[in-house]
Amino acid sequence: MTTTRRDRIKEPPKTLDELLDFFQHDYRIRSGITAWKELPAREAVTAPLPADLDPRLARALAERGITRLYSHQAEALGAVRRGESVTVVTPTASGKTLCFNLPVMERILREPGTRALYLFPTKALAQDQMHELHELITATGEDVKTFTYDGDTPDDARRAIRQMAHVVITNPDMLHSGILPHHTKWVRLFENLRYVVVDELHTYRGVFGSHVANVLRRLRRVARFYGADPQFICCSATIANPRELAEGLTGTAMTLIDQSGAPQGAKTVIFYNPPVRNRELGIRESYRKATERFGERFLENGISTIVFAMSRLNVEILTKYLQEKVRRLGKRVEGYRGGYLPNVRREIERGLREGKIDGVVSTNALELGVDIGSLDACVIAGYPGTIASTWQQAGRAGRRRGRSVVVLVARSMPLDQYVVEHPEYFFEATPEQGLINPDNLLILVSHLKCAAFELPFEEGEPFGDVPAEAVADALGFLEDHRVVHAAPNGLGKKVWHWSTDAYPANHVSLRSVGWDNFVVIDLETDHTIAEMDWRSTHTMLHEQAIYQH
Repeated sequence: MTTTRRDRIKEPPKTLDELLDFFQHDYRIRSGITAWKELPAREAVTAPLPADLDPRLARALAERGITRLYSHQAEALGAVRRGESVTVVTPTASGKTLCFNLPVMERILREPGTRALYLFPTKALAQDQMHELHELITATGEDVKTFTYDGDTPDDARRAIRQMAHVVITNPDMLHSGILPHHTKWVRLFENLRYVVVDELHTYRGVFGSHVANVLRRLRRVARFYGADPQFICCSATIANPRELAEGLTGTAMTLIDQSGAPQGAKTVIFYNPPVRNRELGIRESYRKATERFGERFLENGISTIVFAMSRLNVEILTKYLQEKVRRLGKRVEGYRGGYLPNVRREIERGLREGKIDGVVSTNALELGVDIGSLDACVIAGYPGTIASTWQQAGRAGRRRGRSVVVLVARSMPLDQYVVEHPEYFFEATPEQGLINPDNLLILVSHLKCAAFELPFEEGEPFGDVPAEAVADALGFLEDHRVVHAAPNGLGKKVWHWSTDAYPANHVSLRSVGWDNFVVIDLETDHTIAEMDWRSTHTMLHEQAIYQH
């Protein structure tokens, strides 16, 4: 007797273990499974709280149920206390946030004049981490002021933040164009800057990472001008060369902490290759259809699920399908991607944390560490392109102990097919390296312009690890083009000063895309429903495009 979808819905919900057993015995699913990997649970490795930890911090941790630290948290605290810059590399949801919040808060409570700068690659992550830090501060009962500083910050609030903030939470773009060029307004921050936190280190690679490395060179240069030499605390998902990347970005020697003490629930990783429909042409069943079926199976059985899609359009298509299929069961599914208004994204994140949303379909926007609570299943629609990104997305399931499952559904693309047909490549290889080239001439010269605008260059001055001779050559080139001019400083040395009316940071995009954003307005209601960057408009908002929301 064949079981129909209607009959299946009438069955009592299956547990995750029962559903996995069903996958192994149902021929239609089993025949497409090319890999089934069981990752065992791991117990926590802990260390006691330091006996000399500030009692206000110890009390705040106890209120949150923390009476011992994970081993990597204790190592990070000890290294920062010794004055070392550190790079922490542990899996998703392993408590990396405490690796920087704890030493920063300890120093601020002991020396209230201390200042710290937190850098996150996205506004969403910055907002999420601000709430996390606020909870810790509130539990101490002390008045430690923490603010986000980004493009949405009102002008009157900006003035207050410059004067009062102990911790400024921002992103590299804002540091580049909104803080460093105006450092004279940030004297209190730079004179007392003790810590710079760089989270999601693995995202700073390629062109973006090369730009950010130069921004951090400028940051250290301005800090030295005010007499500060901050420690760096970097956190990253697993990559092949974390210390090399961190040292290349920050220009600082790093202590590497890469043994996680956090517990980890058992996880099942499944590779699924949709069946061939036309052997002569090599055409397989749509990977999107297979993704829909897996998502529907999980959700109808009450298993909280995240689905990762490769494009914004696929997010909308998969979201609408799953909403139609599980709405009758009282399940709520939402989409999540760039282009949604910030308040909409915050509402979705809150709904996931509080368990009011059962499933979410997302681009890689949720690959980073925004807190979305505990999800039990992750379906990845198409190989993300790197081992590191795949594990990062897989880490979204089972974030808070408990059993979880990850299903990678392959597309017909050659790379996807290779990965699922050669699973040993994925499971046995190390994640990719994070590579940057901050000395790329075009990138370097653009940031030398910004640095000259911020502070004059003196002859013999290096720029990060760029030797003084190379800096002088580049400044000579800019002098020839009347961007800077040289004047003696009275000590027999040249000093190069910025000499044009242009504001150089405005002409340097860290992500090498246009600065302008566009809004999407529903003309019937006159409501703004989305905001989109310039590059995405070519595929999403072209003439006669149908915008799905």
